[in-house]
This record gives sequence, structure tokens and C-alpha cells, in this order.
Amino acid sequence: MHTADTMTIAVIIPSFNRAASLGRALDSVLAQHHPSAEICVVDDGSTDGTAELMRSRYPALGYLRQSNRGVSAARNLGVAHTQSEWLAFLDSDDEWLPDKLQQQMIAWQRQPQHRLIHCDEIWIRDGRRVNPMRKHQKAGGFIFDRCLPLCAISPSAAVIQRSLFEEMQGFDESLPACEDYDLWLRICCRHPVLFVDQPLLRKYGGHADQLSRQHWGMDRFRVKALKKLLDSQVLTESQRHAAGAMLQRKCQILRAGASKRNKLGEVAYYQELMDCYVEVDGHE
Repeated sequence: MHTADTMTIAVIIPSFNRAASLGRALDSVLAQHHPSAEICVVDDGSTDGTAELMRSRYPALGYLRQSNRGVSAARNLGVAHTQSEWLAFLDSDDEWLPDKLQQQMIAWQRQPQHRLIHCDEIWIRDGRRVNPMRKHQKAGGFIFDRCLPLCAISPSAAVIQRSLFEEMQGFDESLPACEDYDLWLRICCRHPVLFVDQPLLRKYGGHADQLSRQHWGMDRFRVKALKKLLDSQVLTESQRHAAGAMLQRKCQILRAGASKRNKLGEVAYYQELMDCYVEVDGHE
């Protein structure tokens, strides 16, 4: 049986025009007490000197470049070009604390039935530490219901068994955002997750290139993920009711916003979705 020290991990770091923070992320990987077997940076079409940074400071690390196809395609490409049994994702604007991977692998060794591990995190916004709201509190076990309102697992906190990632067919490349929300829903409706209740990474926010700032109405993408999940026929009856109820609530909000903007086509679309899944929600 593998021990925590012998588990091989591939670290996948997607990056788009983040040469300014990518070095910090990479240095935090290189400083890990549990060394990574593979480190793969996937440059999603950067034009800011990312390639020069990799050549000059990190020539020994894996580096792939693709045309700008989004974070899901970048992560999937990195997975396809690595071989380790475990996959760890790190966003290029975040950084791990030195014992992040070690603590997660030790926790897994105690509970090896788990195939997805995540941890708590420190939030930095505009250079200052902030306390996450209650709705962002992390947890382990069967957390499907916690995954329905918003993303319950940060990609930078996740270590996932390659075989599970491949069973789920990776990140959905059709989603420009909320691709993590979509993947965790698909996993958590079937599997429990292991949570290490320690803040083992720093998540940086407040900068202009965050996906949540580039795309208005993030619930648009969550609704697509919920619809896909409901159509997949993999949910239990109670999960279907919970997912249907969440889809209804999110559609109501999006429909109201579209109505205020006089977007009649969007109003009709979200009303149609609500009508289509009304029985799933349990309201006849």
C-alpha cells in the first residue's frame, strides 16, 4: 500500500497573463514538504512575458502553451500531459503554504477511501486578510447540498485522484466560468470528500482579471451546470429535489434581472427552464 510519502502528485497551474503572480505560485509549489512528481504550467495564450518567465526562472518545469481557450481547457491539457496518480490544481494568483500537500496526503493515509481532498484557506483581498462569510465555510463528507448554492471547494485547495477526474471526464470546457462548481457537483453527488480543517493556502482576490469580475451573472453558468446534472439521471430522488429547487431559485433571480434590463428573450428562457423543472423541485 502507498504511504503518504510515496504518493505521486502532478501539480497543474493554468495561467493567462499572470506573469506577475505566477512566480509566487510556483515558488510555493517548489517549497512543499511533500515534493511534486510533476509540475505543469499551462499558458492559456498569455501575451505578458509568461513564456520568458518560465524560460529564465523555471526552465526545468513543465510548460505548455495553447491558444486562449479558457481555464477548463488549460487544466484538462495539463492533466493529459502528466501521469501521476494524484492531481493538484493551483490557480496562478494563489499560493500554497509549505505543508499543504503533506498534510493532505497524511489525512488521506488515515482515510484512504476518499478520492478528493481539500483544505481550508486564507483569503487575501486587495492586500488585506479578510474573513470569509459563513456561506463559504468548508466541510467534508457528503457535501452535495453545500455545493448547490455556490462553489464549495476551491480548485487551489483540491487534490483529486486521477482515476476519479478521468471518470468525470474533467472540467467542462464549454463553461467560461463556474467550471469548478460544475465538477464538484458531479463528484459530490456520488462521493464523499475529505476535508483537512487547516488553512493551507492563500487565495488572493480583488484584482481585475478574476473570472467573477469578467463575467456578469455567474449564476447563468451555475444554472447550466444544474440543468446538465438534472438531465444526467445520476441523482437520487432527494438530490434531484434539492438540485431542482436550487435551479428554480437561481432562475427566478436571473429572470428578474433580465426583466429589469428588458431582455425579453432571457426572461422567456429562464421561465421555460422553471416550467420544465418544476416537477423536479417538487412543486406541482
